[in-house]
Formats: sequence, C-alpha cells, structure tokens
Amino acid sequence: MKVLRFYWYRSGSNVKYMGSQGQNGSVMFAKRVCLTLSLLWFAPGAVGTAADWPQFRGPNRDGISRETGLLRTWPAGGPKVLWSTPVGQGYAAAAIYDGKVYFNDYDEKTSEYLIRCLTLADGKELWRFSEKRRIRPNHSITRTVPATDGEHVFSLDPKAVLHALDAATGQEVWRKNLVQEYGSKIPPWYNGQCPLIEKDRVVIAPVGTKALVVALDKATGKEIWRTPNADGWILSHSSLMPATLGGVKQYMFSVLQGTVGVRAADGKRLWHFPFKFNLSVSPSPLPIDSERVYVTGPYDAGGAMFRVKKAGGGFTTEQVFVHAPEEWNSEVQTPILFENHMFAVGKKKRGLFTCVDLNGKQVWDSAGKASFELGSFILADGMFLILEGKTGMLRLLEANTTAYKELASAQILSGHDVWGPLALSNGKLVIRDLTKMVCLDLKAR
Repeated sequence: MKVLRFYWYRSGSNVKYMGSQGQNGSVMFAKRVCLTLSLLWFAPGAVGTAADWPQFRGPNRDGISRETGLLRTWPAGGPKVLWSTPVGQGYAAAAIYDGKVYFNDYDEKTSEYLIRCLTLADGKELWRFSEKRRIRPNHSITRTVPATDGEHVFSLDPKAVLHALDAATGQEVWRKNLVQEYGSKIPPWYNGQCPLIEKDRVVIAPVGTKALVVALDKATGKEIWRTPNADGWILSHSSLMPATLGGVKQYMFSVLQGTVGVRAADGKRLWHFPFKFNLSVSPSPLPIDSERVYVTGPYDAGGAMFRVKKAGGGFTTEQVFVHAPEEWNSEVQTPILFENHMFAVGKKKRGLFTCVDLNGKQVWDSAGKASFELGSFILADGMFLILEGKTGMLRLLEANTTAYKELASAQILSGHDVWGPLALSNGKLVIRDLTKMVCLDLKAR
C-alpha cells in the first residue's frame, strides 16, 4: 500500500494544494496548513459494509446495530482500548463508514471548526477540514453527528451551516448556510440537528422563514424539494426520523409546537400532532409501527403516544396516551424500541434506565443499581451499551423486557456531561467524553 501526504491551505472558501512529500521529503510552508490529507491507494471499488454506522443512531436511525459476536463479559480493566484521541469540549459523536471515523470538532486555541477523519483500526488521522469560526462554549460547543455514504460527508455545524465534503479528501464540495438561505434561527445551545442521509439525497429541517424541511442532492446541493413553514415555527434540536406511516414514506421531526410529518417523495406536509414541548426538544420521534409514533422531551414535557391514520386523501392524528412529566420522559436521548417495549433514560427519578411497554406502563428501571443521568445508549447483539452521563462509566446490560440485568461495567471515560452518542462498527465501539474520543474492541475472539 502506497501512502502519499498532501498539504493544502485555505484562502477564503477555497482549499488550495501546497505540495506533497514522500517518506523522506519535506515541504516549506508559506502559509499555515489547515487541512492535511493522507490518501491511501486501495483496490478500486471498495464499498462500505453492513456493519457501518454511517449517521446519527446508525444505519436505520433506530439506535440498533445488527452486529453479532460481541463480548458478553469484560475483563477486570474493561474492553481493550484500541486508540484514543483528544477532542474539544462537546458531544459530537462518530459516524463510521468503510473503516473510517468521521466526526465534528472544535479547536478553542485557534478558534477553528473541524471535521476530522480517522482510521477505525488505529485512530490515525487521514484528514481534517478546518474553518475559522468563533464559537463560544454554551453547554460545550459541538453536539452533532455527521452523515456519510463513503463519497460525501455531511456536517451540520453549531451555527447551522451544512458542509458537504469529499469523503476521501476532506475538501468542501458545497455548503448551505441555513440562516442566510432559509431564514433559520440558531436555537439556544447551538444547532443540535444531525443530517439524514438517503440514497440520492441529504435531508435537513431548517425550520426557518423560507423552509420547514428541504431535500438536497448529495453531489451538488441542488434543492430537490422544500416544505413551506406556513406556521412560522422555529428550529429546535430534534433530528429528522424516516418512517413509513399509512403506506407512505415520510420524514418526521419535532418543534416546540409538536411533531410533523412530510412526504418523502415531494416534501408535502401530511400531518401535525400538537404537543407542547418546553424550551427545547432533543429526542427524535420514535416510529413504533405503521401508525403509532412516540414523542418525548425535556423540561417537564412528558411524552405521548399517538396514531397517524390515512383517511381518504389525507392523514389525521389521534392521541393514544400521554405520559405526565412525573411519570416518564427522556430528556435528551431518543428511546430505542425492542420487543414491543421502549427503553430510555427516564426523568421521574433522573437517570434511571427504564423499560416501558407500549401501553405506557413502566416494567422496570435501574433504581438501586445504576443511574445514567443523560447518558447515551445503543442496542447490539441482544445487549444495551449505556454510558453514565456524570461519570463516564460504561455498562453492558442484557436486553430484557422483564428485569434489569447487568453483564459488565468499565470506567473508560471520565468527567461530567458524557452525553455523546455511541457508534459501533465491526466490533469496535467509539465513545467520547468532553476531552477525548476512545475506540474499544468488543469483538469476541
């Protein structure tokens, strides 16, 4: 395998080539290098695998990995740490595709927004996109997950600019400034929405004066369709969720006034379920089946199950049940659906991992065993991997609809506000706290 290293500098919005070096060569820099690119020559036609984690909440956006053969017990020191890399303060987590890790970052010393690409195997940096951007900490800085198809990487930054990069080089191909182009208003604590990637498009919800939702061609950024924002809603932190309801593929997301669904084919708004969220809404709507959807949010919003029904030429919504704030809600993380039960970190007693049936009744919680604050979680190989938000402790639970059953735990991360989503690919788990990103080997040998 031949390795070449290329050097570029950015002038305005352009990335410019500075030269290259072999193993013994050197390059004199006239200007500061802000994007370094390592290109590896592989056999042509390399593609991603079924084990990729290409976007927020994984390939199906449901928080579930289809991988098997993972460790069900851990050694005393925890799973093997394959690599670790320093990161700026935030919750921005990884997308993984074809052995490469993509994530958003910020360098406070140089005031630069970064999108970085590392190798999954050993954490070596292949390239980084860098742009001067003054972003002051506000409950940290970064908080979104990029999306990638192996050809492009899409990153929605804290100031609501969508960057489309070449996945091999890190060079910017196109961008959309949601504030300038769609009249979006940056929400409190910055943008928290993660782009949704589909076969031919990337979909985002600007929720601005000029557009509610837009679908963009992945290669060019050309608009495929847009949904008008007739009600004048404003952007919050919820990410789009695909679902097929009433036989129609749709994109759902939540704003402070409730949850809305638009048709994937042309962006037509199909329905709106009124539900009052308070101050912000972070969790995405959770599709349960071909009709039912569950929504929840922070700041004493509670939660609700509702039904989306196709009637004649349109859609209607009807409430199934409501969770009062003192009953159950998930503040930050979107629940996971498993065997007709919902699992999430609840608010009734803040931080308890909870199993709730589809009638809204609690089956069990982690009281007396573990408290996870606002920690993230995924489901893989019949097990939940969950981070404690206050400590960084990683716990492994059996996916069980009758009782809390812990299989293992390890103190891998540290500090407070360990809220970033987890990502799993080819037996390797990528997690982070406020200062570092770590990759663990979970594959059973």
